[in-house]
Formats: sequence, structure tokens, C-alpha cells
Amino acid sequence: MAKCEPSGPGPADSDAQDPGRLVLGLETSCDESAASVVAGGRRVLSSVVASQVKDHAPFGGVVPELASRRHLENLAPVVRAALAEAGVGLGDLSGLAVTQGPGLIGALLVGLSLAKALAWSRGLPIVGVSHLEGHLAALDLCEEPPDYPLVALLVSGGHTSIFLVEEPGRQRELGQTVDDAAGEAFDKVAKLYGLGYPGGVVIDRLAKSGDPQAIALPRPRLHDGTLDFSFSGLKTAVVYFRRDHQGEPYRMEDLCASFQEAVVEVLVKKTLAAAQEHGVGRLALAGGVAANQRLRQAMSQAARENGLRLTLPPLDLCTDNAAMIAAAGCLHLRWGERLPLEADAISRLPLGGMLPVEPGPAARG
Repeated sequence: MAKCEPSGPGPADSDAQDPGRLVLGLETSCDESAASVVAGGRRVLSSVVASQVKDHAPFGGVVPELASRRHLENLAPVVRAALAEAGVGLGDLSGLAVTQGPGLIGALLVGLSLAKALAWSRGLPIVGVSHLEGHLAALDLCEEPPDYPLVALLVSGGHTSIFLVEEPGRQRELGQTVDDAAGEAFDKVAKLYGLGYPGGVVIDRLAKSGDPQAIALPRPRLHDGTLDFSFSGLKTAVVYFRRDHQGEPYRMEDLCASFQEAVVEVLVKKTLAAAQEHGVGRLALAGGVAANQRLRQAMSQAARENGLRLTLPPLDLCTDNAAMIAAAGCLHLRWGERLPLEADAISRLPLGGMLPVEPGPAARG
């Protein structure tokens, strides 16, 4: 279990009065069992994550059935650890937040079932949160939260999108991938060459000693006039390169660096185009691939050269965690939203869409 240090002392008495003040978040959308206690939507009192990387590494990717079984084993101990680390009990909580989607349906159901059981047994309000909204909410957990509005690049194993975020909880998608997400392309290329899992981490490491100009690879949809992405063609180009150069000497480090540079160039230039198109002077990275060192470096350089401010979350807030779910949940609880106990997980839940809620008097609209 990887743990984050609490960002402040234990909760004050006032934290338990407001339903958005002291929230336990649960995250089980893929292969990380995570729980976190967040106060006021900004202060992380605890964040505990049980990783399944070793379980899935032999298969070169996440096995959904195995992920669900591991969540069943790990989640309750993770919740206990998060409460203990925060120095609170279930009776101190003012609400619960849980990832309702998108993600692996079996994995989501484990977290949702436990959250609903805790809510029912303790009489606590509960909200369902989009995993994608959680990644954006992680920005407000940074030591220096960003000002709004901003353009956010949310890039992970399953999602690659650009959002215009007007303020916390209010965002509009400007572009998205039409096929493979960037992180998915990383993992597939790594699996093609047997580099190990998770593929993005391995490619990032090998690329550090490679030449990003050594191998010519395409930049899909870079100049198509849209803010959408496509990475399946780039992945296919790597497949063809491997086929056409069998028996020829080339360095794997060069291939990794060239592939990574192609992905990063498209991500950065499309994000800059979005900021220019909407007249926004602030950028942010979010999602698991936001931990990629080359992406962080290139986006930082591009922001400096264009006079833009950039928010880069710390690495533990980029990868899947429950603090981001609790932070997003604080907003929904304050808006008076509630998740019915009969609500189900939604594997393809879009950001900001189709969450069944029971709006309270404080709810928006």
C-alpha cells in the first residue's frame, strides 16, 4: 500500500457539520483499491492505495475478473487504514463519495456496494462521482490550487480529452480521442515488444536514454483543425516498423523515445490550440499519463514559451486515487445531490452525464 502524508492536522469540529466537509472517498474503477478522507474538499487527511500491478503484470494488462477479486480482498482493509491515518471514525464522517463510472463494471460494483452499505448503516449521505471528474478535482488538492478558467488535458490509460474548466465541477469537453487513448497506446506498444507492465512507465524510463528523432513516426490528426485525438494509427505504425525492420539493428531506447515524442507532441500542441481558441491563459494536466516525465517537461516548456500558467499535480494525484473522488464528492454533497441506494455502476459513464441523483434543496438548477 502506498500512502500519502496528510496535508494537515485532524478535522476540526466544524468539518463534520457540513455534508461536504469531511468525506470518505472510495475508488475501484480499475486495478487500484483506494480510500481517502478529505476535509473541506481541499485538505487530504489520508490517502491509501493498494496496487494490483504485480497481479496483472504476467498478463501484460488488467484482467477484469482478477481485478474484481482483488478489490474484494483489499478494499475493506484499505478503508480501515485510511480512517486510522486520518484519525477519524465512521461516526465523524459527514458524507461518502464513490466512483460510479466509467471503468470495469465488476471493479466498480465492489466499491459502490461497500459505499452504499456504509451509507445505509451509518445514515450518511452518498454521491456517485465520475472517475474523470475526480481527475480534474485532483487539481484543487495541489499545494497551490489553480485559478479558473483553465484548459485541462486529461490523459490516462482509458481516456484522452481536453476540457475547458470554468470552475471546480463545471467543465466542457472540447476534444477527445476517437479510438485508442494515449495511455492505451503506450501499453499496447510495450506489450508488442514484451517490455513489461505498466507499459507507459517502462517506455518513459527507456526513452530517457533514447533519441526521439531516430525513427520517423506519424503525428495523427495534428493538423486536422479539430481538438480530437487518434493514437491507433501511431500504434499501427510501430507494428509496421517492427515487421519491416526484423533482423535490422536499432535501439529499443530510440524506438521508445521516438514513439513517446510523437504522442507528447500531439498532446501538447492540441492543448495549446485549445487555450488559444478559447482565450484561456491557464493550463493543467490530469490523469495517469500526466505522470509521464517527457509530457510534463514538454508541457512546461510550451507554457513558458507562450506565457501560460501551468498546474502539474504531484505524481500521487495523477495516478488513480480516492482523494480526488472525495474532493469531487464534496462539491456534489454541498450542491445537495444524493445517490439513491438502488443506483448501479455505469461502466461507460461520461463526465457530467447520467448520474442518477436525488437533488436536495441546495442542488444546482
